[in-house]
Amino acid sequence: MVESSTGLKKVFTYTTIILGLIVSLFPFYWMFIGATNSSADIFAFPPRLLPGDHFWQNLTALNEQIDLGRVIFNSFYVSLSYTFFVLALSTITGYAFAKFQFKGQDYIFGAILLTMMLPAQATMIPLFDTMKAFGWLNSYKAVIIPGIANAFGIFLMRQNMKKIPDSLIEAARIDGCGEFAIFYKIVLPTMKPAIAALGIYMFMAQWGNFMWQLIVLNDASMKTLPVALSSLVGLSRVDYGQVFMGASLSTLPVIAIFLLLQKQFISGILGGAVKE
Repeated sequence: MVESSTGLKKVFTYTTIILGLIVSLFPFYWMFIGATNSSADIFAFPPRLLPGDHFWQNLTALNEQIDLGRVIFNSFYVSLSYTFFVLALSTITGYAFAKFQFKGQDYIFGAILLTMMLPAQATMIPLFDTMKAFGWLNSYKAVIIPGIANAFGIFLMRQNMKKIPDSLIEAARIDGCGEFAIFYKIVLPTMKPAIAALGIYMFMAQWGNFMWQLIVLNDASMKTLPVALSSLVGLSRVDYGQVFMGASLSTLPVIAIFLLLQKQFISGILGGAVKE
C-alpha cells in the first residue's frame, strides 16, 4: 500500500515537471520555428510545428531592414560596458559595507535599498533632463552611466562578502598585504559565483532594455537590437518571419551565457540567501 502511494506520488511529480517544462519551453520553440517560416506559414491552420525553408530569406530581409551586424554590435557594446561598470562598482561598494565600519553605515545602506522601490518610469523625466544638461543625449554615456550604481548589485555583493571570515582579512593585513591587494587577491577570487550571477543579471537587464534606449538614442546607427526590432512593426504590414528571426537572434546570447555560467549563477544567488 505504501509502495503504491509512493509510486503515484512519483508519477504525479514527474507529470507535473514534464507539463511545466513543455509550457516553459514551447514559446521558445515556436519562436525559433517561426524564424524559419513566412508570415503565411506562421498563421497556417493547423499550425506548422516543424522548421520551414524561409530561414535565409528572413535573415537577409531582416539584415536589409535594420543593419543586423551594426545593431548586434551596439547591443553587445552597451550591455558589456554596463555589466563591467556595475560589477566594478558593486564589488567595491559591497565590500565596504560588508567589512568596514563607518558612521551612518546602516542609514546609507538603507537609503540605497529604498531606491529599489522607485519605479523606473518615475525617474525617466528627471533623468532625461539631467542627461540633456550634461549634453549626453544621443550618446552611449546616457545609456550606460546612469544605472551603474545598482542597488541590487550592491546588496547582493554585500550579502555574499559578509560570509568572508574577518580573520582571513586580518591575517592578510598582518602579513603586510595592502587594502587593494586584499580586495584584488583574496576577496574577488572567493566571490566568483556571486560576480557571475550579478553579471548575468546585469547583462540580461541591459540587453533587453528598450524604453530608456528608445528615449535617449535618436541616431539610427546607434540603436540597439530591441529598439531596432520595434521598427519592424509598422502600421500597414508586419513580416512576422522577420520579427521571429529578430527575437530569436536577441534571445540566443542570453541563453548561451546562462548555460555557460548556470552553476555560478545558482551558487551566487544562493550565497547570500542563508543567514548563519
